[in-house]
Amino acid sequence: MSIFVDETTRVIVQGITGRDGSFHTRQMMAYGTQVVAGVTPGKGGRSFDGPDGTAVPVFDTVADAVAETGANASVVYVPPAFAAGAIMEAADSEVAFIVCVTEGVPVLDMTRAHALARDRGSRVLGPNCPGIICPGRTNLGIIPGRIVTPGPVGLISRSGTLTYEAVHHLTRDGLGQTACVGIGGDPLVGTSFTDCLAAFAADSDTEAVVMIGEIGGTAEQEAADWVGANLDIPVVGFIAGRTAPPGTRMGHAGAIISGSSGTAAEKTRAFEDNGIKVAKRPVEISALVAAALGR
Repeated sequence: MSIFVDETTRVIVQGITGRDGSFHTRQMMAYGTQVVAGVTPGKGGRSFDGPDGTAVPVFDTVADAVAETGANASVVYVPPAFAAGAIMEAADSEVAFIVCVTEGVPVLDMTRAHALARDRGSRVLGPNCPGIICPGRTNLGIIPGRIVTPGPVGLISRSGTLTYEAVHHLTRDGLGQTACVGIGGDPLVGTSFTDCLAAFAADSDTEAVVMIGEIGGTAEQEAADWVGANLDIPVVGFIAGRTAPPGTRMGHAGAIISGSSGTAAEKTRAFEDNGIKVAKRPVEISALVAAALGR
């Protein structure tokens, strides 16, 4: 199985005619994702050529695309100034699952977008995230399909690059994945670690979970408490930023430390207190997962 999306998910791409949107749309389609429409204002009526010559219709609005194709998911590849508006347009059009890859979206814009999406019953993944891939089923975002393989491990990460590294090691060591989810590194994201953990807990095919966090905020501690209270399958964790100099802001906008709550030491302690095995380096993750699964 998988979480949030699968091979039946019907996807529209907002910003399909742009450089990033067109490149990654072809990658998603080549993986087997059902991309049924694109949206670029002012370019409605045109078509987008997929990797196998498939023509994808382009619409001026998300509402038109949904009405014509029955799409239930969207991937947003539009500039930061317009990304929140694109999310709200998708939510207003009753798109159930919205992936926002765009980095640098103003936080104030996202407060409005997240609130509207919740009101409309839409789930947002991101912004500033690599998306989600369910190996052998579908790929929404920018995670390379060649590094994944189907199997029993679910993966959740705040870091796109570390997502790729951890998945590469898991696949290399024969540990396939049910789904790999990049939740994004911004201070405000639509889908949390806990949301993903609950989805993996309900997935009978997921036998272990990898959770990759980083310094800043308290999302990892909250997720660790949820694991300790609710999850029976093994969880392996990693916290990026262990060697970050004190008082220095590192990496993502979400990597802001307030007092001791956002430090790597505090997050690691929360993991260990809730039975989560913690890797000191990304290369150690797959060995810990294999041990937890008895392989």
